[in-house]
Amino acid sequence: MNALATADLGTLLQLAPVQRAGLALLLASVGLPVVGVVIVGLDIMPVRFAMMHVALLGIAVGLLTGLDPMLCALAACALAGAGVAPLARTPDGLSGAMGLLMSLAVAGALLLLAVSGVNASGAFALLWGSVLSVGAPDLVVLGVLAAVLPGLFWWRRRDIGLLLFDRELAQCSGVPVRALTAALLVLVAVAVAGAIKLTGALLVDALTLLPALAARRLGGSLRSITLWAIGIGVAVNLTGFLLALWLDWPPGPVLVLTAGTVVLSVHVFHVVSERSERRTGSWRATASPPLPPSSPAPPASPSSR
Repeated sequence: MNALATADLGTLLQLAPVQRAGLALLLASVGLPVVGVVIVGLDIMPVRFAMMHVALLGIAVGLLTGLDPMLCALAACALAGAGVAPLARTPDGLSGAMGLLMSLAVAGALLLLAVSGVNASGAFALLWGSVLSVGAPDLVVLGVLAAVLPGLFWWRRRDIGLLLFDRELAQCSGVPVRALTAALLVLVAVAVAGAIKLTGALLVDALTLLPALAARRLGGSLRSITLWAIGIGVAVNLTGFLLALWLDWPPGPVLVLTAGTVVLSVHVFHVVSERSERRTGSWRATASPPLPPSSPAPPASPSSR
């Protein structure tokens, strides 16, 4: 049984769609976890849901005009990320702006689908994702993200580190907060839209957020957190994809479960390590002998009296 499954897996890996899917996941695991670091650092969790609805609007526009739906989704998300940046003047404003964007986008998408007569099931089907349907344009987008996102982090790591740590401190330190925030939001929006094709909108966290959550437990600086996120992303994506092929299961859910298992394992290991360190420190404090009392001062000599 195992030999047969291994032989089937080897046969599948020789197929061109499977090879493109593996390459797409490898490229995604280099760029998209960096997006997760930004999402966690800026505390903009609603961005994934907002961009999912914006992508739906872009897909509807693409189906209506005859253009490529995923390219329209990427363009819509990029414009939305740039447009929402002026509303995000405070950390709390980021979440509020994303909520507003999500509401407007889903209303526009549903209205467009209803009025134009576009097949709504076809638009929603593109949101579920299919990693085996990845084409050359998708690989180009993921390749650009894999080069741009780590490159931007390395080039502006000080400014990004200050922005993610404290927005006001970054502004006082001369960091172009507005421009940098707008650039990061555009990249986050495009990355989320690019990942939809791989896992679907509802499972995009497997490529972005989950590796970053695990990396925050393991890294002590922005550079180490980013490297950990990329490493975890590569391991999770390739392991989950191979496991899905071997078991003949849908890749999206398997990727999420694999990433979730890694996050939980890292969390448990971190908690156990902290408790062990506290117990060790308490035992050492209890076992150490008390300090000897200070010796009495010598009596004064007759000559000093």
